Amino acid sequence: MLSVHTSPLHQPGTGDAGGMNVYIVELAKRLAAAGVEVEIFTRATSAALPPVVDLAPGVLVRHVDAGPYEGLAKEDLPARLGAFTHELLRACASLPPGHHDLLHSHYWLSGQVGRLAAARLGVPLVHTMHTLAKVKNASLARGDTPEPAARVTGEVRIVRAADRLIANTRTEAAELLRHYAADAARVSIVHPGVNLDRFRPEASGVAGVEGVAGVEAGRQAARARLGLPADALIPLFAGRIQPLKAPDVLLLAVARLLEERPRLRERLVVPVVGGPSGSGLTEPEGLQKLAARLGISDVVLFRPPVDQARLADWYRAASVLVMPSHSESFGLVALEAQACGTPVVAAEVGGLPVAVRGEVTGVLVPGHHPADYARALGRFADDPALSARMGEAAARHARSFGWETSASTTVDVYTASIWAHRRLCCGSR
Repeated sequence: MLSVHTSPLHQPGTGDAGGMNVYIVELAKRLAAAGVEVEIFTRATSAALPPVVDLAPGVLVRHVDAGPYEGLAKEDLPARLGAFTHELLRACASLPPGHHDLLHSHYWLSGQVGRLAAARLGVPLVHTMHTLAKVKNASLARGDTPEPAARVTGEVRIVRAADRLIANTRTEAAELLRHYAADAARVSIVHPGVNLDRFRPEASGVAGVEGVAGVEAGRQAARARLGLPADALIPLFAGRIQPLKAPDVLLLAVARLLEERPRLRERLVVPVVGGPSGSGLTEPEGLQKLAARLGISDVVLFRPPVDQARLADWYRAASVLVMPSHSESFGLVALEAQACGTPVVAAEVGGLPVAVRGEVTGVLVPGHHPADYARALGRFADDPALSARMGEAAARHARSFGWETSASTTVDVYTASIWAHRRLCCGSR
């Protein structure tokens, strides 16, 4: 696997680390458990990093020296792809011939390396875009920076070169065909998964307490651990703080909700868990300033990114997770929250309508108008039991998205890619 711009060892929610990091780590572990050894090549960001790290049984992370260790933004990395490719091929040359059966690249930067390396190594290339430049540029948040033309060109080349393209959903597959003229025969749909051992409703500890009652008991236990009020309405934002994810929409919706229902302020807590990323780094305290301008700083809790175990507690404690993203290829955060028994209010974009079942496990909002999100949050304020009812359905829904299923389907894609590549190399049809 190739993950050039972000390491699977990095904490999700910091810098450029996010859902893709979770995707790569969880998929690699499940592939290894199924007998597929995985080596993940990523750019070294410190001289102190060991060349090879055992991430899990059957999963190695190899650090590649390509440019300065520190101070490089993602936007600086296209100029370093040649160096990365050279060092990758040099590392592969030191391994036995035929050591790798295929390359699986993640995101367009890795795809640029993958299409050159796969050709040199004589192995098939499987690529997962994770996000698409043309789709992102068509739905930019106000003030956000468009993806550069070089990325669009790079993605077009990857689509032409890849033996197989993995799309998260039918919507993403259709976008690959419509925007990039992808060959439908080479596009495979593999839904991402969720770690159901880590993200699950908490056992209440009371024999026989399950279902809706169990979800609510777990919510109260998580709130006690986090020091949150037992009877509060808690809409949670979790993820990278950048315009694409639209955390500002949540704050604007909360301000509108309090204008309409001032007494709600007494029992409203709005945690924002995550760190600035991408174009959000240009004004890292912009969200705090917005909360102050809106007069809601007293109800908003800003918390730094946390590890996965702690994040599960934030999910469980929340009344609802809010995802007003302008673009999401899938939305792993939505799936994680639901697996913990928490419903989701999400924008009806990208893969979110697959991750969230509208009016069953959450509420899908067309567009990004704060009034619509305020109205959705008002439903949970009016009916305190709605969170547990939808949350119980959400947990059942999430159980169909285990990573083992994703890994099994991915192995099928790998197998098809290898056989098709061999037939092509042998000149037979």
